[in-house]
Parts: sequence; C-alpha cells; structure tokens
Amino acid sequence: MIKPLYNNVLLKKEIASKQTASGIIISQKEETEEYAIVVAVSGDKEVKVNDRVYEMPLKPGDKVMYKKYSGTDVKDGKEEYILIKAEDILAIVE
Repeated sequence: MIKPLYNNVLLKKEIASKQTASGIIISQKEETEEYAIVVAVSGDKEVKVNDRVYEMPLKPGDKVMYKKYSGTDVKDGKEEYILIKAEDILAIVE
C-alpha cells in the first residue's frame, strides 16, 4: 500500500458516466468531468497552503475534483493511482 507523506493525497481516478440519469448518452466528442476517490491522506492532521496551516479537510472515501494536469501517476500492482498535493484538490463532491 502506498502511504502519502507531508501534504500529499493518494487518489483513485474515476471518470464520470457517459450516460445521464434519464438515459441520454453523452457524445464521445464531449469531454466528461474527471473525479477521484481519496484512498489515503498523509498522517498529518494539518495541510499547509500558501504559508498558512489548515486542518486536513479530506478523508478516505471522499469524492473530489482536482486540477487537470497536477499529480503523479503511480502503480501499485495492477491498481493505478494519482499522488497529488492537497492544495491541488479543488473541491469535495457530495
């Protein structure tokens, strides 16, 4: 298992469905939004963003949106993950 250090978070990428709840299929040409599930956060209970310290708002299982070209792709066995700085996560999706 990969354990992130310092201000890093481990995510498992999840691509939004190409079909709406009512059954309409979204065009292949249209880009779908990307989400990820938080797998692990660093052991720190605080995160530093722009020289300010905040309580870590993330926990395993949270669904989040993140900056498009941030993070590092990593593999653990057959599973693929993204190791990303906590400050590059934009929102928690509820």
